[in-house]
Amino acid sequence: MGRGKLRIYLGAAPGVGKTYAMLSEAHRRAERGTDVVVAFAEPHGRRRTAALLEGLEQVPRRKPEDGGGAGAGEMDVAAVLERRPAVAVVDELAHTNAPGSRNPKRCKDVEELLRAGIDVISTVNIQHLESLGDVVESITGVRQSETVPDEVVRRADQIELVDMSPEALRRRMAHGNIYAPDKVDAALSNYFRPGNLTALRELALLWTADRVDEYLQQYRSEHRIRSTWQARERIVVGLTGGPEGRTLLRRAARVAARGSGGEILAVHISPSTGLAYPSPKELAVQRTLVEDLGGTFHHVIGDAVPAALLDFARGVNATQILLGSSRRKPWQYVFGPGVGATVARESGPDLDVHIVTHEEAAKGRGLPVPRGVALGRSRSVAGWLAGIAGPVLLTVVLTAQHPRPEFANDVLLYLFLTVLAALLGGLLPALAAAAIGTVLLNYFFTPPVRTLTVADPGNLVSMVVFFTVAVSVASVVDLAARRTQQAARLRAESQILSFLAGGVLRGETSLEALLERVRETFGMDSVALLERESDVEPWRRAGGVGPVPASCPEDADVDMPVGDHMMLALRGRVLPAADRRVLSAFAAQAVAVRDRERLVGEAEQARELAEGNRIRTALLAAVSHDLRTPLAGIKAAVSSLRSEDVSWSEEDERELLAGIEDGADRLDHLVGNLLDMSRLQTGTVTPLIRDADLDEVVPVALGGVPDGSVVLDIPEVLPMVAVDPGLLERAVANIVENAVKYSPEGVPVLVAASALGERVEIRVVDRGPGVPDSEKERIFEPFQRHGDAPSGAGVGLGLAVARGFAEAMGGTLAAEDTPGGGMTMVLTVRAAAGRPPCRPDLPATVTS
Repeated sequence: MGRGKLRIYLGAAPGVGKTYAMLSEAHRRAERGTDVVVAFAEPHGRRRTAALLEGLEQVPRRKPEDGGGAGAGEMDVAAVLERRPAVAVVDELAHTNAPGSRNPKRCKDVEELLRAGIDVISTVNIQHLESLGDVVESITGVRQSETVPDEVVRRADQIELVDMSPEALRRRMAHGNIYAPDKVDAALSNYFRPGNLTALRELALLWTADRVDEYLQQYRSEHRIRSTWQARERIVVGLTGGPEGRTLLRRAARVAARGSGGEILAVHISPSTGLAYPSPKELAVQRTLVEDLGGTFHHVIGDAVPAALLDFARGVNATQILLGSSRRKPWQYVFGPGVGATVARESGPDLDVHIVTHEEAAKGRGLPVPRGVALGRSRSVAGWLAGIAGPVLLTVVLTAQHPRPEFANDVLLYLFLTVLAALLGGLLPALAAAAIGTVLLNYFFTPPVRTLTVADPGNLVSMVVFFTVAVSVASVVDLAARRTQQAARLRAESQILSFLAGGVLRGETSLEALLERVRETFGMDSVALLERESDVEPWRRAGGVGPVPASCPEDADVDMPVGDHMMLALRGRVLPAADRRVLSAFAAQAVAVRDRERLVGEAEQARELAEGNRIRTALLAAVSHDLRTPLAGIKAAVSSLRSEDVSWSEEDERELLAGIEDGADRLDHLVGNLLDMSRLQTGTVTPLIRDADLDEVVPVALGGVPDGSVVLDIPEVLPMVAVDPGLLERAVANIVENAVKYSPEGVPVLVAASALGERVEIRVVDRGPGVPDSEKERIFEPFQRHGDAPSGAGVGLGLAVARGFAEAMGGTLAAEDTPGGGMTMVLTVRAAAGRPPCRPDLPATVTS
């Protein structure tokens, strides 16, 4: 009898419909004639889920021996085993059984059914996975007491993700489809916040993606598929054990961060002989860095490094290979093209290979320079040795030979030395080798020997041809070498100019980054951009990189003027004339970057001026209308009271006085908001932070709203908050007054507070028309009133002042949709230091 198969419906959050999907699958299988029983299912009072239990055979639940859990009961494993169905439906895989049960956990019950050959369909939420317990607690503030080992879920034959957008799930909650009505507000304000649900959804998607990746690797292994399937970005970093590995790992982390789900795999390949093994200490440091960056470290044995690296990359289905530029000296390339070039050549179209410069780049990544300088001192010396000492040594060797080689062979050997001298040192050593070789051939090998006389005209022709061919070959070799250097130089110049034309003109490079590029390209110690207002003004440094940048042209080793009043100044060494062409391009682009930064600053100033003008215009409009309206009412009432022609009754006088008081209150409120906005605009708001109780501050803020228009829900167990009580009172008052204005008549506004970790939230919930997502940030701007504002709605400063005060205290103010219609303002402040974080008033385990 074989083992049963396990199918799990993995929920992104409670209430997304796992149990519903599980029971729907049970109905589908039953309709196909499969023997299906419901071993355990918990509908949690949800009507649509409970309706699916009808028509399915259910195994009665077993009551715990201690009598606990009355009305609930646990799954009767023995009864299910005795019934032996083809498929058993078992809800809530992470459930902890009551004391006295057959197994302590329901996942152990399921394991028994699987061993008995019974297929099982089960459910579990992502927050119940054991490895995610700490992550879920940090997000939601709720520690899950019931968990299931990840391995139990990973061993499932099928895993199906049950997902739902946070907005749709909150609507289901508001409609009463998940929890009872008395628990809806608490759940929406705490566990079922949009941010919590989005984070849980991402956890579920990433965990499921990892499981799908395991399936993919297994399939590729079984079918011997070696080509890369680029389902996700997977970057292999080749480490040699040198210090440049840290740079490569950080670069790989930045590449992986460009797209969601990127993965870093660092690999070090060592030969099977154990030779050339790097520093264990450095590898340990890099291993730690890889793990800190969220990647994995691998150690592979392989004699052929390029082949081993490519085999590893294809084996893990990598999409990119990242290698460091070679640390070898130029002469070492005689032994081969190097690992980077070999990997790039043999990677094929399915693998991208990136060669990254590291610390050595800062010492001079410079352009190839003219032939004589590019050869360097060592190659020049080698060329002259081959051109002068080489013919002499060859003569000694040939004269010692018995019998001596033929004259034609002697000529070919001297010709070889001439070509070698040209390759190593250029044209002049080759000419020296040709001249010396001709004299030695004449003196030692042309009869009569040991004289400069040539008896045979044929030998004379041979020596003339030798010299001509040697000079011609040397010239061709030197010309080819010089053309190669020129091509490399032009290619490097074109790449640099392409960088300038692309990145700089698109605004992707700052002035400091461009100057750093100049410093690295030319191998300089420091680079500075100097500018001055006029010819008589002193120079000042607009930007600089490197130690001790030049502050005037006289301090620089190289200066490149740009126009009359700007200059690029470099310190470190004197550049050859050939490099100044590219340096001039850098200088021109540095000026362009500087001009762009100046224009950006001027544009920002213009924007601030425009904003100030807009606020002043709005303020004038407010003064001309919103301030004059209550003034007109006050003046009319006072004029009426002072009139001697009319005899007012006591009731009429009380009504006129009430109108005066109401107008004065409106004026006081408007002037207060205008002054507060002025303080926020000028940055003169200085909060006096101290510990305060919300139940002392918030009720005072409700003094300006009609009685019965607000319902207050502030638990006494809330921690104290670190705020400026006066600013918090004004902020809450403005938010509540705005909510009351837009709330339908007879529908009170809810003001509730709750604690999540080190934060305390005040939520002001109204049932008004709401605000579209595109307008949610705009309503916090000064003098903004969304839609058809109610009569007497003010100048549109309340929410702007409230957000300004919240941010001044280190808090936030944001707008959310109220499930079922309306808008919820969420004011978040910091809990007082030293106070234990308060847990949400929800059960430790949130069931679905």
